[in-house]
Amino acid sequence: MLVVLMGTLASPALAHMGVGPTRSFASGLAHPLGGIDHILAMITVGLWAVVAGGRPMWVLPTTFVANMLAGIAAARSSLSIPFVEPIILSSVVVLGVLVALAVKMSPGVSAAIVGFFGFFHGHAHGIEAAAAGLIIYVAGFALATAMLHATGIGLGLLSESLIGRVALRTMGGLAVLGGIALIAGSP
Repeated sequence: MLVVLMGTLASPALAHMGVGPTRSFASGLAHPLGGIDHILAMITVGLWAVVAGGRPMWVLPTTFVANMLAGIAAARSSLSIPFVEPIILSSVVVLGVLVALAVKMSPGVSAAIVGFFGFFHGHAHGIEAAAAGLIIYVAGFALATAMLHATGIGLGLLSESLIGRVALRTMGGLAVLGGIALIAGSP
């Protein structure tokens, strides 16, 4: 339910174009909370980490953030990458399906999937970030992303302990529906 509530408060997808100030820690911290695509993908990374359990619970969010930072660096180095927005939108659907179906993979494969999506999320935000204040903005952005991952882990653990895996899988299904809605509404 929290995921749905957060989704109603966030702006639509394609929050990566003309996003406003990108020069301060506060704007970096606030930015990920303004796009439903980022909120759903980040929380779903945390949910999938709960499905994976054990060490992957921390490897997946860490891998996402590390690859997101690499994507930001690639964008700031003027590396042109095609299909950034479609891959970001598909990340919500793919990650949601992995949670809804309670897919468990080896930690390496799981990390590769999450890292792939993290790179594209980072690239989109690296393009929009201003050179002035970049490091402080990215620090806030990375922290907010990690906090959304932690929210997903918390939701997953709480729902699993109170209701069971059905609630966790239902949240994955809701993420899939949210991702499909984002894709359907994108230009």
